[in-house]
Amino acid sequence: MANLSNSIHNVLGKDPDKGGYTYYPVLIIGAGESGIAAGCRLKAKLGFDQFRIFDRQAGIGGTWWINKYPGVACDLPTIFYSFSFAPNSNWSTLYPEGREIVEYLQMVCNDYQLNDKIQLNTDVTELTWLEDEELWQVHLAHLVPWAGDLSSKDRYQRIKEQGAGSVYLRHEIVKAKIVISGAGGLVEPKAFPDLIPGREQFEGKLFHSARWDSDVDLNGKDVVVVGTGCSAAQLVPKIVEAPYNAKSVTQLMRSPPWVVPQQSLPISKENWDYWSPILLGRIPGLARLIRTLLFLATEREFHSFFRTTKQHAKNRKKAEEQLLAYMRKVLPEKYHKILTPSYALGCKRRVVDAGWFASFHDPKIELTTRPIIQLQPRGVILGAPHSNDADILGKGTTQEVEIPADVVILANGFDLTTWLHPLKVRGKGGVLMQDVWDERGGPQSYMGCTMDGFPNFFLIFGPNTATGHSSVILATENMVEYSLKFIKKIIYGDVRTVEVKKEEEISWTQDIQEKLNGTVFNSGGCLNWYKTANGWNSTSYP
Repeated sequence: MANLSNSIHNVLGKDPDKGGYTYYPVLIIGAGESGIAAGCRLKAKLGFDQFRIFDRQAGIGGTWWINKYPGVACDLPTIFYSFSFAPNSNWSTLYPEGREIVEYLQMVCNDYQLNDKIQLNTDVTELTWLEDEELWQVHLAHLVPWAGDLSSKDRYQRIKEQGAGSVYLRHEIVKAKIVISGAGGLVEPKAFPDLIPGREQFEGKLFHSARWDSDVDLNGKDVVVVGTGCSAAQLVPKIVEAPYNAKSVTQLMRSPPWVVPQQSLPISKENWDYWSPILLGRIPGLARLIRTLLFLATEREFHSFFRTTKQHAKNRKKAEEQLLAYMRKVLPEKYHKILTPSYALGCKRRVVDAGWFASFHDPKIELTTRPIIQLQPRGVILGAPHSNDADILGKGTTQEVEIPADVVILANGFDLTTWLHPLKVRGKGGVLMQDVWDERGGPQSYMGCTMDGFPNFFLIFGPNTATGHSSVILATENMVEYSLKFIKKIIYGDVRTVEVKKEEEISWTQDIQEKLNGTVFNSGGCLNWYKTANGWNSTSYP
């Protein structure tokens, strides 16, 4: 007789009124890099294909699917930013655009025959551990196509204005033996601050870069961009060029980032783009060698200046001087002072320069430290600049100014410290994972992967797994391989459940938080998105 516990099947005819449901041995949340990696390795390593991947968005690719702003691209060489088990020798360039990364992920799904195991436009809203059955009860919301591409706040707003039928088609409850969360961090974009008045009277368009509105015509428009992080640095140079042709771009900066030139190889970018598809596909081991060398280079960097020892501080100072020399060489002189960071290199995520500095030679682009304090019908009122802005505006310039604005683009990042939001996960005794985290100081998990009280639940790229210097996909693969060690035992029937001991989880987390205090992430003298308001760092790995 077949072992139904290891196969997808309907129980009691699937009729919910009669207690029916669909059972999944393994249920994966998210069809981005993490979810795809988990599906691939389940098939390739364990020979197991009885799983389903659910994603609220309308396409696969996770953050690469949803981020479609002009200039979106990988800021690591993609030979390193790709799966080790699915090498690609046909990248069009060293730093390809987002759509090419989506195409790569789609190719991986094709090669591993995952497409029929992915269900899009389906939101996993709640998980509840059923102790008697030793199963997860999973609440699914089947969405109107494309509704899942909206942020949770925008979905709630649509429901408020147009009714639940504008977002939801139906709801369903299923059950699963194992749940793997591949929910990414770059999911919920930061909203426009409610404390800034005038949103209702603003007649132009306002949207986040992560929810790019392709219907908005920027041609001949005055554009305000809020933020100077990685996304902002990529899109600003692009929107003054064809086909966008913005009339002006005013970029608002809170604090300057450390900006690094793109990582280079011994050959020119043009030669790489021409020769790499030929050589990587014909010389066995070449791609692996280059990938390994890039890995070693990033690791050397981390072990050179990301900690707070005297030697690291000395190394960091040298690296900072090199970056400031690069800045002064490429950037117009009037911006040198306001783009000189006052905190340690590595404290915030560094911005990779793919043309941002050079774009400030264009008279249509202006950078300022003035903040938005009010929206007007066809403009914005900016407050007093930071003191360093005096070089541009003239000393004593502290009054408010109004500038025209047809479009306001928020490139101010994501809510990264609210892990798993808006998903609710209830473990043993009906306890919410978020409540456990709040009680213990902040989001956490043993090895970035699992929590006590939440059996058979595995996080991929969970709390404290971001290194700040290397490939996210590398970390994702490590988490998947670690999780499979335990998932294998459940699937093969060696154990019914896997759960970390509470004392081990707490000890691991305490050790992580203590070690983080000896890194620039916590002690570099900046405000960053790695930490919560109470100083808890749930993002970085030390």
